[in-house]
Amino acid sequence: MRFLHQIVVFVFTLIGAGTVFLSSAQEKTETPEEEYTRIITQRADKIVGKMDFKSDTLKTETRDFIVGFYRGLNRIQDFRDAKIFVVKENGASESLNEEIENITKEAEGKTNKLHCEFLKNLAQGLSPEQIGQVKDGLTYGVAPNTFKVYQEMIPDLTEAQKKQIWEWLVEAREHAMDGGSSKEKHAWFGKYKGRINNYLSAEGYDLKKAGKE
Repeated sequence: MRFLHQIVVFVFTLIGAGTVFLSSAQEKTETPEEEYTRIITQRADKIVGKMDFKSDTLKTETRDFIVGFYRGLNRIQDFRDAKIFVVKENGASESLNEEIENITKEAEGKTNKLHCEFLKNLAQGLSPEQIGQVKDGLTYGVAPNTFKVYQEMIPDLTEAQKKQIWEWLVEAREHAMDGGSSKEKHAWFGKYKGRINNYLSAEGYDLKKAGKE
């Protein structure tokens, strides 16, 4: 009996080891496309996970719209970069800049179309406030966080000044949504923060002093 028990234990040990091996093999066979899908789905889940929805169906649809937006941007930007690479390798030096500019403009046109379609899809089931939450999720919440910092830094901002600052941050967010990387998204906000800082300086605020305080 004891010998039989040892055999049973040994068999189950082999089965367990085989399961671990199969699991590891499955993980290793994940294609780049599958890996990318998993990553952007996780990002989208994180965004919708912070929101309230009327139904689970709407939550899933919103998640899928975000995943589609990520995928669409990636395809446009990859195609753009591939074309630019070929042009740089084979193009004539005298027409290089013009060709790259044309490729970039073509990609921008496709991105603008994707951007509008994405917002149109979101508007079918989400309120303007919820759409704003999605946009903040796509841009790491930089717009509301920056707006909060300006108000803390300069407590006596007028309502008109607050309105102008927020409008510029919203405009920056609209551009940043289409950024292909964290660096590109933050660059858009950096550009608009420069505009805001110049505006506040012209309004008589000492931003360096306010920042220290």
